[in-house]
Amino acid sequence: MDIHPPQRLNAHVEATRLESGLYLVATPIGTARDITLRALDVLNAADVLAAEDTRVLRHLMDIHGIPLRGRRIQPYHDHNGERARPALMAALAGGSSVAYASDAGTPLVADPGYRLAKVAAVAGHRVHAIPGPSAPLVALSVSGLPSDRFVFAGFPPLAKGARTTWLRQWMAVDATLILFESPRRVNQTLQEMCEIDANRPIVVARELTKKFEEVIRGTARELADDPRMAALRGEVVILADRPGEVVADEETIRQALLDRLERMTVKDAARDVAAELGLARRDVYQVALALNRNGD
Repeated sequence: MDIHPPQRLNAHVEATRLESGLYLVATPIGTARDITLRALDVLNAADVLAAEDTRVLRHLMDIHGIPLRGRRIQPYHDHNGERARPALMAALAGGSSVAYASDAGTPLVADPGYRLAKVAAVAGHRVHAIPGPSAPLVALSVSGLPSDRFVFAGFPPLAKGARTTWLRQWMAVDATLILFESPRRVNQTLQEMCEIDANRPIVVARELTKKFEEVIRGTARELADDPRMAALRGEVVILADRPGEVVADEETIRQALLDRLERMTVKDAARDVAAELGLARRDVYQVALALNRNGD
C-alpha cells in the first residue's frame, strides 16, 4: 500500500460579519496552532477586540495573520474591569460584536471575564462561547484518572489553616479533583495532601502542550518525596483521584476529630467528620464531647 507524505492544507479564515454580542474566545494554552478556525474567524471579523493582556492577543493575531485593520485591542482584566466594562457594554448596546480573550485557555475558567459575561447577559445581549483549549480538561485527558466525574476547584487558599480545610473538603468529594497551583507551592500542597491521604493517586502536570510538557504520576507520598517537585517551573495543574472507601473504625474517627478540634468547636468538628465519613452526626458528636472532656 502506498503511503503518501502529509500535504499542506489550505485552511481559510472567514470574514462574515458577526451578529451583535459578546464572543468569549478560547486561546491556546501553549502551542499557538491549537487555536480553532472559528476563533480566528471571530478575531478577524469582530467590531471590537478586548483582552486580558493586549500584547498576548496582538502576538497571537500576528502569528496567524489576522490584521487589526485599525481596531484597538482594549485591555480588560481583574484590575481595570470596573473602568473598562462601560465602554464594552456601550459597544454591545450600539449593535457591535465584541470579542474577548484571556491570556490563555477559556475565558472565565480561572480567568477574567465572568462579570463581563454576566452583565452582558443581564442586559439582554447574546453571549457566545468560542470553545477551545482549557488547561483543566487537557490535564484530565492525559492524567489517566477517571474522567466520568470531576470537579475543578481553582487555586487553594494561601493561609495554611484555610488551605488544609479547603483540601480536606475537596479531597472528600467523590470525583477526580483538578486544581491549579503555583510551582513554588506544589511541594507544600503535596505534603498537606499526604496528611489527608498519603496513598491517594496524584498527577502533577506542567507546561501542558508546550515544549517542556511533563506529566508526573504517583501517590501523594511518592510525589511529596520526589525531588523534582521542589524545582518545578511553569504553569502547574494537580489532579487527585477520588477517595477510596473509608473504614470508619474508632481510631479513624478519633484521629479525624483530634485534627479538627485544634481549630474548630466540638459541634463543627463533629459535623465535619460525620459528613466526611458518612456517619450519624449524633454518634460522632458524643465521641467529640468525650475527647474534649478528657482534654485530648
